[in-house]
Amino acid sequence: MRNRSVIALLLTGLLAIALLASGGAGLLESLTGSPTPAASSSAAPVPEASAPGPADVPGPGVVPANPSGLPAVGESGLPPEARRTLALIRAGGPYSYSQDDKTFGNFERILPRRATGYYREYTVPSPGESDRGARRIVAGAGGEKYYTQDHYDSFEFIAEGS
Repeated sequence: MRNRSVIALLLTGLLAIALLASGGAGLLESLTGSPTPAASSSAAPVPEASAPGPADVPGPGVVPANPSGLPAVGESGLPPEARRTLALIRAGGPYSYSQDDKTFGNFERILPRRATGYYREYTVPSPGESDRGARRIVAGAGGEKYYTQDHYDSFEFIAEGS
């Protein structure tokens, strides 16, 4: 009989330690299937921001100001392959590479810092390359677009329509 008491006491102690270590809310919810009183709230839920897609990016009629301070290049000053990629971005695809229209992480921190998912990247084909090459266009959810010819080592703001 005494062994049962000791085991029950040990299990209760382990449960208490686990609750304290996890802050209590998540473990209790996983055990009972319902949120703890502290986890539930009468406040209105905060909607999650969705990652922007090509439909969220303004077209060429809306030319955003250069928010980056980076050098600008007119659309007409881009290579023809980059102008074709811009047209595909505006049309929403189809894109030649599976990596296109995916999140660009901005790990180099050359572009203005934004939330994850704000920037999307697109391949600009390079004649003579057997792979994707180094050229890309990166589009921000605010409509701004940037061109890199050296695989993110440098960027130029694209002044669309010029």
